[in-house]
Amino acid sequence: MSAALALVTCPHDAAERLATALVEARVAACVNIVAHVRSVYRWNGELCRDDEALLLIKHPSAGFEALRAAVLAHHPYELPEIVAVDLDRGHAPYLDWLLASCARAP
Repeated sequence: MSAALALVTCPHDAAERLATALVEARVAACVNIVAHVRSVYRWNGELCRDDEALLLIKHPSAGFEALRAAVLAHHPYELPEIVAVDLDRGHAPYLDWLLASCARAP
């Protein structure tokens, strides 16, 4: 089994709640909250600029659909950013911990 890193932006006031929900549901082993990112994007034909938080979500690659569903269930945006990159290298003991942290107890 391999690991992945998902990137999700959200409003500052939703970041802690969203991160906690993902770890509690065991769809993520760890979520780092980068407190301030400036997003520039086009939405509904308008150029937008927003201050947001960036969540760096470490999770099992095979669990992406469960992670995506959990983000959608808790995210306040109509169309949240949810992108993932497979991790093909990393500190093996950390990756083992990551995968074990998301495993369901028997």
